[in-house]
Amino acid sequence: MASRRLFCAAAGATLAGCAGMPAAGPSAAAARAELAGSGKLRAAINYGNPILAGRGADGAPRGVSVDLAREAARRLAVPIELVTFTSAGNVVEAVKGRQVDLAFVAIDPVRAADMEYTAPYVVIEGAYLVRNASPLQRNEEVDRAGTRVAVGRGSAYDLFLTRELKNATLVRVPTSPVVVDEFLKQNLEVAAGVKQQLEADARRAGGVRLLPGRFMVIHQAMGVPKGRTAAQAWLSAYIEDMKASGFVARALQQHGIEGAAVAPPGGARS
Repeated sequence: MASRRLFCAAAGATLAGCAGMPAAGPSAAAARAELAGSGKLRAAINYGNPILAGRGADGAPRGVSVDLAREAARRLAVPIELVTFTSAGNVVEAVKGRQVDLAFVAIDPVRAADMEYTAPYVVIEGAYLVRNASPLQRNEEVDRAGTRVAVGRGSAYDLFLTRELKNATLVRVPTSPVVVDEFLKQNLEVAAGVKQQLEADARRAGGVRLLPGRFMVIHQAMGVPKGRTAAQAWLSAYIEDMKASGFVARALQQHGIEGAAVAPPGGARS
């Protein structure tokens, strides 16, 4: 469920000023009907991924996903409601239940059963964290019998590792931000998550280290409930404009996000 709701006027976004996509026309009208059928665009904002969103000094949502949601609402000339969550799993359930109209999620084949995606707008990395004394030195060594891996329930890492790990055991914890705390509390062997989140947790906790490199690449996209193809088509063109115009790059820079890259044009994967 949402941790809280925040209503915002769909007026000029902080990063507006890039080349504008016209909001008039049949495709925009159809998208507006699908995205704001309740009278407003309800956008899911996931605090569980620090690359995408966080709380500002005033407690309000901020981040690249917030900027993209507000700009989309501005172009469609509809009010926006930012609905905040603490985990990707809860966001996906809200999309499935049609409690939100728009979400920012990692592309995964499991989620595709309930969601229409745009091409990715940001590419980030998944990493492993271990204790300093751990014998594990490489990502490939994690998948061994007796190795327990802490992961946020329903996250992209959970879905990916459920498919990929054959010998290690996944220990699912409520949300990605508490992965390292639960890893330490339960004396587990490995923690998995967003590389930047793990780096911050490593500085906070001490006595731990990240394994070199990454175990997966995460392609973050915009998603809408299954069947809302007009909304998906409009948002697909919108996200390409946001990448090409530099909007996404400026948002990452403005919010001080390091280690994430703007996704290539179209559906290309880096």
